[in-house]
Amino acid sequence: MIFGIGTDIIEVQRVEKLVGSAAGRKRIFSESEIAYCESKKNKGENYAARYAAKEAFFKAFGTGWRGKMSFNEVIIKNNRLGKPDIELIGDTLLTVQKKKISKIHVSLTHLKDIVNAVVILEKF
Repeated sequence: MIFGIGTDIIEVQRVEKLVGSAAGRKRIFSESEIAYCESKKNKGENYAARYAAKEAFFKAFGTGWRGKMSFNEVIIKNNRLGKPDIELIGDTLLTVQKKKISKIHVSLTHLKDIVNAVVILEKF
């Protein structure tokens, strides 16, 4: 059963300003996300895509970003084929488990100046 659907679209330039400092990056992204984005030629697009996925996740959850949930506890990873996936840790994971969310789907797309993310949460 679908628990929630979230989408977010954002300008790459806006996110580049947020991640301009190491402190800004660490507040929003995990170490693995930072390493991934920093290894890419188009860093801004990759940071922005992950930021949009985090926003879309919180929208799908239906609460927005609040309570004990944290942006850097929503980790966007790619599987061996490059498909994005979401891993949750900490209080965010515990909060989602309490709602019995069983599956998280994520889709990302990005262009030079704009990115879009869609997240679907399933409940068992």
